[in-house]
Amino acid sequence: MDTCSFFKTSPVFCFTMKERRQRRRENHWWVVGILFLCVEELVSAQLRYSVPEEVQVGSPVGNAAKDLGLDMSTLADRRFRIVSGPNHALFQLNQNNGVLYVGKIMDREEFCEGSKVCLINLKIVVENPLEIHYVGVEISDVNDHSPTFPESEQRLEIAENTPPGTRFQIHAARDPDIGTQSVRLYRLSPNEYFDIEVRDSEEDKIPFLLLKKPLDREQRVEHHLVLTALDGGSPARSGLLNLTIAVLDVNDNRPVFSKDVYTVSLDENAPIGTVVLELNATDLDEGPNGDIEYSFGKTQKKKVHDTFEINSVTGEIRVKGKVDFEDTEVYRLDLQASDKGQPPLTAESRVVIKIRDVNDNTPDIDVTSLSNVVPEDSKQGTVISLISVTDRDSGVNGKVICKIMNNVPFDLTPSIEENMYSLVTKGRLDREAVSRYEITITATDCGEPPLSTVKTLSVQVSDVNDNTPRFIQNPTELYLVENNTPGASIFSVSAADNDLNENAALTYHIVRGDGKQGDMSSFLNVNSENGQITALKSFDFETLKTFQFQVVASDSGTPSLSSNVTVNVFILDQNDNAPVILYPVSSNGSAEGVEEIPRNVNAGHLVTKVRAYDADIGYNGWLLFSLQQVTDHSLFGLDRYTGQIRTLRSFTETDEAEHKLLILVKDNGNVSLSATATVLVKLVEPKEAFAASDVKSSAKHDEENNVTFYLMITLGSVSALFLISIIVLIAMQCSKSTDYTSKYLQEPNYDGTLCHSIQYRSGDKRYMLVGPRMSVGSTIVPGSHANTLVLPDRRKTSEVGLLFIYLFVCLFICLFAYLLICLFI
Repeated sequence: MDTCSFFKTSPVFCFTMKERRQRRRENHWWVVGILFLCVEELVSAQLRYSVPEEVQVGSPVGNAAKDLGLDMSTLADRRFRIVSGPNHALFQLNQNNGVLYVGKIMDREEFCEGSKVCLINLKIVVENPLEIHYVGVEISDVNDHSPTFPESEQRLEIAENTPPGTRFQIHAARDPDIGTQSVRLYRLSPNEYFDIEVRDSEEDKIPFLLLKKPLDREQRVEHHLVLTALDGGSPARSGLLNLTIAVLDVNDNRPVFSKDVYTVSLDENAPIGTVVLELNATDLDEGPNGDIEYSFGKTQKKKVHDTFEINSVTGEIRVKGKVDFEDTEVYRLDLQASDKGQPPLTAESRVVIKIRDVNDNTPDIDVTSLSNVVPEDSKQGTVISLISVTDRDSGVNGKVICKIMNNVPFDLTPSIEENMYSLVTKGRLDREAVSRYEITITATDCGEPPLSTVKTLSVQVSDVNDNTPRFIQNPTELYLVENNTPGASIFSVSAADNDLNENAALTYHIVRGDGKQGDMSSFLNVNSENGQITALKSFDFETLKTFQFQVVASDSGTPSLSSNVTVNVFILDQNDNAPVILYPVSSNGSAEGVEEIPRNVNAGHLVTKVRAYDADIGYNGWLLFSLQQVTDHSLFGLDRYTGQIRTLRSFTETDEAEHKLLILVKDNGNVSLSATATVLVKLVEPKEAFAASDVKSSAKHDEENNVTFYLMITLGSVSALFLISIIVLIAMQCSKSTDYTSKYLQEPNYDGTLCHSIQYRSGDKRYMLVGPRMSVGSTIVPGSHANTLVLPDRRKTSEVGLLFIYLFVCLFICLFAYLLICLFI
């Protein structure tokens, strides 16, 4: 039964127990020498093992984890594995015990044909932390091939006058094994005419048939021999070639080459038809016996025939197919020169063509990605991928420089092994700025001209909670109409978060106050998911005009981030208050009053003034007066804006002594509210009527003397006053701007409800504060509990202007009429 022993950084030697006992002493020093060589090889790699070819699948190579000093219990968690690469499937790693074992049956001649050392390089990776180890496994040769000849039989024709000592090249045996396992010895079957001679030529042994004594065709026409090729294995393997030598009686001079071996150099990728070499062979014979024909040797490989061709007449060797240095570095051509004698004589020579490398291969980039998703808070130097660069060219043509082209926060750091790099982060990542990077890696060799390869890697940046929610407008304003429905939505706040998923999932809540007076947050509620704000109570403009509260938006990240917004609430007025009669008011509280006036008053006499107040503002608080009932419409008139009751004409004897007036007071809301007042007017006789008549007749004579003078002065004064009033009114209207720059604008005082008003601006809106008549010098501060009216940006001044013009025209007509009456009297 066979036993196998595996040693760290040493080859594998398998012997049977019997052989080990017999050959222990013989191989002692041999084993010591091999171990010394293996120790030398260890310097060039972290680990190096040796395994013979053709071993069974599962055969252990060595305990890589133990030899690398790794903890056996952490191999599975650290993903102890072989990185993908050429021939990586030949070996496998056991993550339980760390043993490197054979993954498939290996044929050394398949992977390393013609190479003295067959070394398979493996990359072993463990993570957390990341470690890369390089392990070399040498596949040692076993004697699994027998020498073989290209043909089982070979026929030679030798003239009978051939002198002894002449050599004839015969087929050489080939053995894919290397070293001592290849062809070592040729044996010829016993005979008296021929012997075998072997010539060493670089990597193989070429056999020649040597003539020991002259041939006599008349005695023997053919000689049948057996050539045996033996390799150096133990036990040795062999191959047979049957030789038939035909003895001819003709041509006695054979061609002779100028050299036994020709050596030339040829650039790879040489064009088809390029002349490689022109052979020169001579023959001392004349005529057909001296005419030479050139050809490839019979044992020449098919690859040579596919790559080169020879002119049989001139001996020129030309390129026939593609010449590739990376495929074959050296071509060995066995050539023959034969004359045309009967029998023809042949000479052999060898041409060694060495191929010169040119830079015709672009570098190859191999990427092993550890992860294509990188958190945006990754530290500088975090490894993303492993980059391996190879170039099939040799020398400077195969030396590669690797770099990143585009401006990205990543860098390439070289590894301990040549042409190995790690792709690492070199700067701060921000997913909100760039969520994906396309990293372009360029590998350029050092040849002339240099060749490059470009490869693009896609790296996704994953999100972390590094952005606080933000509100579009902070602070924000809410205009809420009073008498809102409790529980209904009044407003909605919305915040945005640049993060993703749960880091951007927002919830809302209201900042609650301390419950003191003026804190309205307890009467508000917010939907935590969509930010909809509802009021739990109905607000009254006359009680509360403005307040503010804060809403906080928090994300669902870890840790959670939040921000708040201040909401300024302005309550808007509705027409929910009816006018209140201030005068007349009776003792029992009803809106009734009695007015006594002399019977002899003239037209325009002020009887009384109805006063009213409305708690609303603006149009809702602008009151208009109208006469609903009156005993005689020709006697009394009511000013609809001021509430003044005046006589329309003088009283006569036939007019009744008592008149009842019913006045309706209503506001200008969309749905008007109103109140009524009753005024009783009683006509009484004046106590001073006769005294006033005497005074009037005594002064009449004096006044008549100056009436003309006073008339002229009065007319001029009234005309000048009228013109000045018109000019001032026009100047005031022209000087008013639609955009008010002052914060507070004093408005003229009105009789009735709009007795006092102040305008001010806040942002792009204007507000008017109105209320009852106040004392001279008093002011209303914006934001107080005074009534507030929101005005549009452009004021409607036409009505006020027309009112002023109307008043001045009426005044002018009245004065002018009075002067005319005085003139005629």
